[in-house]
Amino acid sequence: MPNPPIYAPLPSRAVIALAGPDWRSFLQGLITQDVETLGPGEARFAALLTPQGRLLYDLFVVGREDGAWLDVAAEHRETIIQRLSMYRLRAKVEIAAPDLPVSARFPAPGEGRDPAGWVADPRLPELGWRGYGATAPEGVQLADEAAYEAHRLAVGVPGPADWGADKTYPIEANFDLLDGIDFKKGCFVGQETTSRMKRRGQVKSRMLPIVFEGPPPAAGAEVVAGELRAGEVLSGGDGRAMAALRLDRIGGGGLTVDGRPVRVERPAWFAAALGEEVA
Repeated sequence: MPNPPIYAPLPSRAVIALAGPDWRSFLQGLITQDVETLGPGEARFAALLTPQGRLLYDLFVVGREDGAWLDVAAEHRETIIQRLSMYRLRAKVEIAAPDLPVSARFPAPGEGRDPAGWVADPRLPELGWRGYGATAPEGVQLADEAAYEAHRLAVGVPGPADWGADKTYPIEANFDLLDGIDFKKGCFVGQETTSRMKRRGQVKSRMLPIVFEGPPPAAGAEVVAGELRAGEVLSGGDGRAMAALRLDRIGGGGLTVDGRPVRVERPAWFAAALGEEVA
């Protein structure tokens, strides 16, 4: 029999509720994703950037009949609310912080694509679904957030621990490949830099998983190609970590971290999105 789907609470995430007649136009001018066409029960992945185009916060926008939920990092919820309030001005938008737990449900062989009460993760089908206020349904395997993070890393998708705040461009964190940026939507905060990077094709670094033997190197450890710096380690676990890598220095192999050999893994979704041959 196939393994049951996995249910994991995500205490590192929290919800901001938006309502009011102007919530769409208000949010449309701020984030990297289009919300004008967002329907109830649909989620879209997005980011809030600095005016210089660097990544501040990731978020999922979940459409509601009377507004939207923003699924954000719990540790940043109050700061994000303050930033949204700063931009609100005269817009008729209500901003609240409901006590609504967030959870994840991993896909499993044979499971339907639309479990009732769950929202499909807009980044990749392999990441399953996200739930808001949901409790563990029958027939699932219970797990913790660490299991979800291990699954995300296994799929090769970077997370908030990898990009930090105000130091990474969203394209370097693969937001463009994970449906986190709508380049046709018009203006948003940081749009000029983001669009210029995409238009000129000048993306020198991206986040990719590296694999190795044993425990993970320390965050910030250098990835070295011969005598050249090829990037740095971000977050990870035994045998696998995410790294920010110079794309022009990782093709020849022979990479090391602290003298240990490491290998870059290009996930199938990454290669397909860039038009590369999928192994």
